Amino acid sequence: MQEKLVFFRLMSNGAVNMIGLILLGLATARLTPHVWVWIKRKKTVRVYQERHRDFEILLSRYNPYFKSLNETGRERFLRRVLFFMELKKFEYIDLKPEESMPLLVSAAAVQLTFGLENFLLDYFHTIYILKDKYRYGVYNMPFEGHVSEEGIYLSWTHFVREYTDYSDGQNVGLHEMAHALTYVNFTVQHGRDNAFYHHFNDFSLVARPIFESMQTGETNLLDSYAATNYQEFWAVCIETFFERSNSFRRQLPELYFALCSLLNQDPLTPGKILVPETHP
Repeated sequence: MQEKLVFFRLMSNGAVNMIGLILLGLATARLTPHVWVWIKRKKTVRVYQERHRDFEILLSRYNPYFKSLNETGRERFLRRVLFFMELKKFEYIDLKPEESMPLLVSAAAVQLTFGLENFLLDYFHTIYILKDKYRYGVYNMPFEGHVSEEGIYLSWTHFVREYTDYSDGQNVGLHEMAHALTYVNFTVQHGRDNAFYHHFNDFSLVARPIFESMQTGETNLLDSYAATNYQEFWAVCIETFFERSNSFRRQLPELYFALCSLLNQDPLTPGKILVPETHP
């Protein structure tokens, strides 16, 4: 009898130890991503302190949106860019990597999401930067960029060219980041921004009738490519919103202000952000 009690006691201790190990494993698995993000954020702070002047010069040269920000806005913008850049893996296809590439591509994402709380497009871990237009899938026409479950793809040649001409409403960087933003909010819902998610329907109440009229042949300020489908309409709206803000507000004011509310920013105001967040 005593031997049986010892056996059950040993079994009980073993079970407790096993449960303890399982709970420890679960706690570690839960904490690991947060620790990793904390480490990345700490590194970002250090990089900002050491290199912010160099990066500000690059952004001012190539990103008109950043250049138009006040000092407070520039600091917020650059800190977001560095954190976004630190969390992503950049793959370069048929071109030699340069320091400016991940910085400027990250800036396009931050520009779009500058007024949102969740700006990291968390689902996407990898961004592919290609030298020029490329073939994708079964499509006959070459691509300047696309978004899929594998990542975000961009032609560097067209990215630079279209940021250089910041008045024609053509910007592949903003276009593809717009697709990425709706992908994380509605397709996978990983990295969702709650305000954006819940306000998108309000935007669509204004946008859908304009999209449908374009599909019947009606023209307006938006590029005709917007009539392809509603996803492309959304992305073209984003390009026009940032690159032709004055004309957009004048010719399609309801749509313009619907975008302002959705993105929590107005490119025509000095501070850009409409409702400040407590987050950086």
